[in-house]
Amino acid sequence: MKTRRLGDSDLQVPIVCLGTMNWGQQCDEQQAHAQLDYAVDERGLKFIDTAEIYPVPITGELQGLTETYIGNWLNKRGKRDDMVIATKVSPSSIVGSRPTGAAGKLDRKSIREAIDGSLQRLQTDYVDLYQVHWPERPIDKFGVRGYQSTKGFESTSIEETLSALTELVEEGRVKHIGVSNENAYGVSEYLRLAREKGLAKIVSIQNQYSLLNRKFEISSGELCYKNGVGLLAYSVLSMGVLSGKYLGGARPQGARFTESSWNGHYNAETVQEPLRRYVGVAKKYGLDPAQMALQFAASREFMGSVIIGATSLEQLKTNIDAFDVPLPPEVEQEIQAIYETHPDPHA
Repeated sequence: MKTRRLGDSDLQVPIVCLGTMNWGQQCDEQQAHAQLDYAVDERGLKFIDTAEIYPVPITGELQGLTETYIGNWLNKRGKRDDMVIATKVSPSSIVGSRPTGAAGKLDRKSIREAIDGSLQRLQTDYVDLYQVHWPERPIDKFGVRGYQSTKGFESTSIEETLSALTELVEEGRVKHIGVSNENAYGVSEYLRLAREKGLAKIVSIQNQYSLLNRKFEISSGELCYKNGVGLLAYSVLSMGVLSGKYLGGARPQGARFTESSWNGHYNAETVQEPLRRYVGVAKKYGLDPAQMALQFAASREFMGSVIIGATSLEQLKTNIDAFDVPLPPEVEQEIQAIYETHPDPHA
């Protein structure tokens, strides 16, 4: 498995990161452990991303279960130091694993309680990467487009959040820090405060990126690349849409959008024409559409690692195999032609 340096940190991570947000919803613990065994021990994919709120959609009863699955696997495996484990602290007001009153904020109290819970569930005394899952302030995320005003909105300052994260780094419970679902302003503030206040520097940003949503290139790509902040791209297959399995209104048995309309903007009407064209390019050159989408993301200059998720071992194998299939220049050219006429059809 090829590795890359994550941002300007000393972390060498595989170009592929194993995402886990459906473990506890679509996958039970046995299935999750089977994916880990295959990805880590057979394919060398020793980079796992999770979060305190997983699985999603968020429910109070299941929240934290994904980290528990991973912790049980780590305990069973009996080895931790060859892994890169990333998790996240959430400003969600429905986080159920922290004491009442500590959820919904990114202040020092919330962050310290969140890391305590994550470390306990993961059965480890440190995480390699600790990320802010999304900003406490309103921004355009999770399908929302356009500028979101913060006028009159009270939120924890980025300085307080970063100071609390810095404490965790100094204590050794967190090795590196990053952000997620953040915009260029937020990244700039984290970088400025680290520089001016002597606080820990973010080394990664986990944002959505795919053939159907390349907004990161326009808004944050240059900023992050030139400041040593690596992209951890999620939803690179747009919740499975870029596999082409939903084309023509198809609803395969057991598929995400067959079971639920949650995050339906990934499969909106505006997506269908560019999707049809991308799938057509893949078939023209004898490529699997999902593998083409994954390889395109992996080949971007600013990419740190591509997060993949699967509901079965078969899907996982197909996704990992994608990174051994370089895209011919002709494919890149046709992808760009589609992008120029259908830029970012979903938010």
